[in-house]
Amino acid sequence: MRFRTLKQLVELCEQENKSFGRLMLEEQANESGRSEQEEFRKMADYYSIMKEAVRKGLTEDTTSRSGLTGRDAQRVMQYMEGNEASVGAVAAEAMANALAVSEVNASMGRIIATPTAGSCGIIPGVFVSSQKRFGWDDDTMTYALFAAGAIGYVIANNSFVSGAEGGCQAEVGSAIGMAAGAMAELRGGTPAQAAHAVGLALKNTLGLICDPVGGLVEIPCIVRNGFGAVNALAAADMALAGVRSVIPSDEVIQVMLEVGASMPEKHRETAKGGLAQTPTGKKIMDQLYRKGAPKQTSGGAAGKASDSQSDSDEGKDK
Repeated sequence: MRFRTLKQLVELCEQENKSFGRLMLEEQANESGRSEQEEFRKMADYYSIMKEAVRKGLTEDTTSRSGLTGRDAQRVMQYMEGNEASVGAVAAEAMANALAVSEVNASMGRIIATPTAGSCGIIPGVFVSSQKRFGWDDDTMTYALFAAGAIGYVIANNSFVSGAEGGCQAEVGSAIGMAAGAMAELRGGTPAQAAHAVGLALKNTLGLICDPVGGLVEIPCIVRNGFGAVNALAAADMALAGVRSVIPSDEVIQVMLEVGASMPEKHRETAKGGLAQTPTGKKIMDQLYRKGAPKQTSGGAAGKASDSQSDSDEGKDK
């Protein structure tokens, strides 16, 4: 890749009059040795899987094996049918879509890890609802996935995308930043505005711990995906309105690295702290282990299709 920072990415896009998505497609093809057409088709397939996960989460039984979670996305949609959502219909639909995909993941369905399985709902939540709203075609959304991938590439190579390494700020936070930057680009923002959206999003999640109850990618992971989709939309709108990340986005990424490195082990996907160690969290854990529930973790390789919750972590590109 010709870039390693968001500043370099923005400069290249401005010099060559390209979007994040267009430039990333070219860079990915050059890196892989495959044609741009092959890379585009592969990413388009990923988007199809995302859309199917949204559909499944909104229409089928997503009760997890543990029985702890499932059908919350459908509850949100049902609520919206008879009530005016406090966050508005647009944000509520993005939230429901994000919950849907996360619940499909928890129930061992097929998802795309973006950048991990634990944060798999945020980009589909934002993209699928926005495509419906603005009438964008699938090719447009596929380029947006390349834009999100460019942002994720920068974060992964300068900080963390794994909860086991950097806490939930590295998973949900990174996904929010990826979705926000891509959304800013989708709405016609400049490369600089897209980069500001990333910084605005990441600053709002600094220090977010990874504390899965029972070690499962369910509580609080799923609802954090729902909130994350709403935050991504807000960050994109701020950037498009001209709000800047006064601390440059690349510096925010470095802060995420610093904060994650200093985070206690108990707050990094070990289920030894945070919500996992509340009285209710410990009670749930005891019940799960009596039933012999499988151990699941949230980290997963960005851009991979997964048929269940992933148990591998992806850190920085060494």
